[in-house]
Amino acid sequence: MQDPSDNSEVPGAIEIRRAHERIRGSIRQTPVISEQALDEMLNCRVFFKCEHLQRTGAFKFRGASNAIALLGERNTKGDVATHSSGNHGAALALAASLDGRKAHVVMPENASPIKIEAVRRYGGQIHLCEPTQAAREAGLARLVADGHLAIPPYDHNDIICGQGTAALELFQQQPDLEIVVAPVGGGGLISGTALVASDAGVITMGAEPAGAADTAASLKQGKRVESFQPDTIADGLRALVGVRNFDIIQAHVEQVLTVSEEEIREAMRLFWQTFRMLIEPSSAVTLAAIAQNPDLFAGRKLGVIISGANIDPADWIKLTSEIA
Repeated sequence: MQDPSDNSEVPGAIEIRRAHERIRGSIRQTPVISEQALDEMLNCRVFFKCEHLQRTGAFKFRGASNAIALLGERNTKGDVATHSSGNHGAALALAASLDGRKAHVVMPENASPIKIEAVRRYGGQIHLCEPTQAAREAGLARLVADGHLAIPPYDHNDIICGQGTAALELFQQQPDLEIVVAPVGGGGLISGTALVASDAGVITMGAEPAGAADTAASLKQGKRVESFQPDTIADGLRALVGVRNFDIIQAHVEQVLTVSEEEIREAMRLFWQTFRMLIEPSSAVTLAAIAQNPDLFAGRKLGVIISGANIDPADWIKLTSEIA
């Protein structure tokens, strides 16, 4: 596997197309949905790529599948390890299990119980740590020192290429998009999305919680911030943006918009009211960003990646009932 600290090579759209050929037999080609009433409310046309219907309930299965498949192509034996708030861990656990491997997942002790259970259900072994980026990375380093193969959650070309296949499908399913909007956490999804979008001549916009806006802060400073204490209900977006991910964002993402916690809750409820589907807070930041920036998107044709739906219905009810 590539050293995740080695940022010398950046993949392109051709590598993402190859990744799609590699994993298409394992992943679901998720549907794209829209609703005229919502378009009228937002004053733009919005097409949602339903990655919350992907295997393991999130887009992360794409990147994990690509990374595991490439281990096989490279004839690399052994069990794998990563750190994750949940969705990548579950995805890697399933992808590894399907390939006859074991996945060891370092997870913060405040991770969502439903996500912890998902990692276990898909065959992963969990190693809990303090809820900091440093603790997660240190835990992964110990597993690697014990001989496990590192598959980082976002700062890795194999992962970026796998995640980019969601946008590749979106552009095939819904041609002539002007803008694509994706959530920003560690940056794997938006990195892959931006590479495909740039090749297709489509603008990429990011969305992240104001309480975890390290990428927006990094763009403002012109360099990646190395420390940020996140405080947001969007647990999948609390990670610090990766090194190569930020480089790709700087080069290919036009803007990263931030939204408040209340706006995330409102978007969760709006998506349910429109489509009768529950999505997790990390998914809702994209819809929230569109709703809060009407002048930016008015009259445009948008593609939006709904990243995941791994939330307990009771937690969804509690969060959406807290809208002021």
